[in-house]
Amino acid sequence: MTTEKEITWQERSHAKRHAILSAIPKKWRITGTIPSAVDLRDCTESYIQQYLSPREIEITEADAVLITQYTTVGSWSAVEVTEAFCHRAAIAHQLVNCLHEIFFDIAVAAATALDAYFAEHQKPVGPLHGLPVSLKDQFHIKGVETTMGYVGWIGTFEGNKGDTRARTFESELVRELRNLGAVLFCKTSVPTTLMSGETANNIIGYTWNPKNRHLSCGGSSGGEAALLALRGSPAGFGTDIGGSIRVPAAFNGIFGLRPSTGRLPYEGTANSMDGQSTILSVVGPMATTARSLKLLVKAILEQSPWNHDPLVHELPWRNSVERQIQERIGGDPSALSFGIMHHDGVVQPQPPVQRAIRLMEEMLRSQGHQIIDWRPPPHKIAHVIAEETFQMDGGADVHAHLALSGEPQPPQCFVAETTYLKAVEIANLNIRKRQYQKSYLDYWHSTSSLTRSGRPVDAVVCPTAPHAAVIPGRYRHVGYTSFVNVLDLTSAVIPIIHASKDLDQLEHADLGQHAEYDASLYDGAPVGIQLIGRRLEEEKILTLAEYVHDSWVELSSSAPNTS
Repeated sequence: MTTEKEITWQERSHAKRHAILSAIPKKWRITGTIPSAVDLRDCTESYIQQYLSPREIEITEADAVLITQYTTVGSWSAVEVTEAFCHRAAIAHQLVNCLHEIFFDIAVAAATALDAYFAEHQKPVGPLHGLPVSLKDQFHIKGVETTMGYVGWIGTFEGNKGDTRARTFESELVRELRNLGAVLFCKTSVPTTLMSGETANNIIGYTWNPKNRHLSCGGSSGGEAALLALRGSPAGFGTDIGGSIRVPAAFNGIFGLRPSTGRLPYEGTANSMDGQSTILSVVGPMATTARSLKLLVKAILEQSPWNHDPLVHELPWRNSVERQIQERIGGDPSALSFGIMHHDGVVQPQPPVQRAIRLMEEMLRSQGHQIIDWRPPPHKIAHVIAEETFQMDGGADVHAHLALSGEPQPPQCFVAETTYLKAVEIANLNIRKRQYQKSYLDYWHSTSSLTRSGRPVDAVVCPTAPHAAVIPGRYRHVGYTSFVNVLDLTSAVIPIIHASKDLDQLEHADLGQHAEYDASLYDGAPVGIQLIGRRLEEEKILTLAEYVHDSWVELSSSAPNTS
């Protein structure tokens, strides 16, 4: 008889991968061979729609706001909505490898209970009543496994065999989503270690970009973004310590929010390098529209998460801030000012990203807004601080979890130095971070002398990465996102354009990112930009994100060559 000790990591990963596929109902499995990326580059929209009924398409292509407008009044049943998204998510996984956990039966049972509640009480459980919500595979859900991409976590609780919490524990966010009436139905893929701009692990392999299957979906919330891009979910949650929400959002043409630390609950969520507090990971929403992000944040804050997570600020949603920004948007356009950063001083963006930032600047100017050339303290400083922070344990945490199964580290994932920082070195790192935060804050406030309003710039527009959805193995620079984490700013990603082999040709040879640029290969890859505010400005940035994107859509629809 084979003992557990004799089972190889390959056998364990194969069994888990097979179990994930087996959880898909047979009626939803794709028969025949799925075309290669050469024959099928883009599997979104019309391609995935062929597997769905017209009613399923109608439901799954509605955003979270529209869905809840129907489900909270009983016009759409929770069961019908849940089954439609479960079907589409099942197809999505077979196309791009985006799911770690499938529990559709549990979801349908929960939806059935919601419909019964509405029938009896003629009111919804909460503002997210009947809304399917997907989660990155860091969140614990009762009765569902969490592997976080580690083979050694299979059949355990965060790698601890025999831990009694393995089938009963739930993350605080999960508890709150249930209270709000959301239906949880799947968990999405992550890279081993979580520290990667791509999503790959030894359980399911590589997660591909739905818009261009030659390219990466990003990381570490890559599976979440890929699922949303295929409309296999209307809304979800990821985490972000160096760009892990924003990079996948930009690479997949969806919306994502990196809130400041302490705004949304992280309590009870699995993590890499748990206990490191120089740069904290944060929970944030991801969705197919900006208004859906706002719906999710407002709903979670209604649950008073500060009563259950000791690190959450007692800061309810501030309607007054939202109204103030809306009044300024609807009033004099010159009352708004934006900083524009084309280049972080470290890595020059590739042509598609340059075009996206240039178009955003032109659009904002055309709306009458003031544009300030953003020249902050050197971003190289932030990049070094982030790099040292992520290396501070010498890779001990990562290597310990890999050693549980003996699995190798995927080449796309984080590789730590073998030396670790001493306490005095960590203290010095924290001092350097605080000093940089102060210098950046002072610079931001100094822009009040440049604006017509006499106030500091309202938000900064900058790239999310130096490239569009990246070629596998070529994610080189996280500096465009990690500086936000070092500073603990609020940042939302807005989808803008798609790379074009006709519009985004490289004019001259260059080093670094440009040396690897291939206009034909990148063709069709989504490009998203960041809209960054100051610390704890979630209301302001979400309101501006919706306005800026709506303005962009209006402009680009009248000038098709901008897209």
